Amino acid sequence: MVKLNKIYTRTGDAGTTGLGTGQRVAKHDLRIVAYGTVDETNACVGLVRLHTASAHPDLDAKLERIQNDLFDLGADLCVPDRGEKLEYEPLRVTDAQVDWLEAEIDQMNTVLQPLRSFVLPAGAPAAAALHLARTVSRRAERDMTALAATPNEPVSAAALKYINRLSDYLFVASRFVNHGAGGDVLWVPGKNR
Repeated sequence: MVKLNKIYTRTGDAGTTGLGTGQRVAKHDLRIVAYGTVDETNACVGLVRLHTASAHPDLDAKLERIQNDLFDLGADLCVPDRGEKLEYEPLRVTDAQVDWLEAEIDQMNTVLQPLRSFVLPAGAPAAAALHLARTVSRRAERDMTALAATPNEPVSAAALKYINRLSDYLFVASRFVNHGAGGDVLWVPGKNR
């Protein structure tokens, strides 16, 4: 259970922060960067929800679920699985969370036409905000894969699959929103030459 009764602790004043294991690391440590970018993704999804709360309540409920999953992902990254004995069971992203994203992508895709061009990050306000969240989630994925490629910095396969599938979900969700608002805004190669 999370209990936050004092927001500032002064323990990070020298440029370090604590992992869920209690280990202190630099605030610019790649693990902190990775779950910080996951947090940014979550904040972007929160901004999307400003546009979906009333206009797309079903999608909004799914985005709320994703926000909770993103906290799970941050918790997973905060406690690296290095085989250490912990006093608690760390929270881990599961394949079931990835499977849910895939099923939702497939469901939204049933009403969408195949793409014949790249899509500009535009259209309805919710769609444009979904594209922003998508690009930040892609950055989170780059940070997580860089972390996973670092010796003794494990990242679970389910966590990597989740962040990869999330950006796909956000892309398809942007198309789904635009489908109901006049369609995708397509890239026209060389349009302004």
